[in-house]
Amino acid sequence: MQNAQSATNPDVGGRRGAVLRSGTVEAPAVLVVEDDATIGESLAAVLRGEGYDVRLVTDGGSALAEAEAAVPELVLLDLGLPDVDGLSICRQLKMRFASTRIIVVTARADEADVVVGFDTGADDYVTKPFRLAELLARVRAQLRKPAPEKESDSITVGDLCVDRRSRRAFVGDEEVELRPKEFDLLALLASYAGSVVTRERIMLEVWETDWLGTTKTLDMHVSSLRKKLAASSVKITTLRHIGYRLDE
Repeated sequence: MQNAQSATNPDVGGRRGAVLRSGTVEAPAVLVVEDDATIGESLAAVLRGEGYDVRLVTDGGSALAEAEAAVPELVLLDLGLPDVDGLSICRQLKMRFASTRIIVVTARADEADVVVGFDTGADDYVTKPFRLAELLARVRAQLRKPAPEKESDSITVGDLCVDRRSRRAFVGDEEVELRPKEFDLLALLASYAGSVVTRERIMLEVWETDWLGTTKTLDMHVSSLRKKLAASSVKITTLRHIGYRLDE
């Protein structure tokens, strides 16, 4: 792991404990899933030095068992595990613990691997070798995000309110006129505000079809939504070749 020696440096990742040490706030629980003992132990040491409650496991089965015993707020997940592919663990963790944030940390750097990682439920994707300061910043960013509001009929992001029961959307007090698929797309993006929703997932959930290559229909709907949300504080961000993210 790049910069592994930085584990003893109190300046790694910024001000130590700044996120956690306010009053009696409980330290966020982080589960590190890494089959390389040297990398795993170094990373766990750095995270503990930042004030996180860290558990370290080296295989997929143990990861699921640990998560069942005490649901973590965030998982740092290697994909090259000895007993099962990490993508399968990512998918199972997200299905069982929807509010848990998952950052994939892996040597798989190909674009296709990144896309598949997001599609199986990863909230972020970091390739090895990585800089500890950047990884810690990504950890903090994920822990600042609210849990996805999957079960709520009403979703609020900034000045945007999406009411799934009435299938209406509002920017402030003004209703946004949306076509059926535009509403479905906006509701999906709003449900995961701040996180990437891949093209494959959008095509499956909004158009109920597997993605076979071209997504011109999706691109047109995103373009239309951007125009209709021009007055809003939220925006739809494109992640090229991966998907879209709704940001405040």
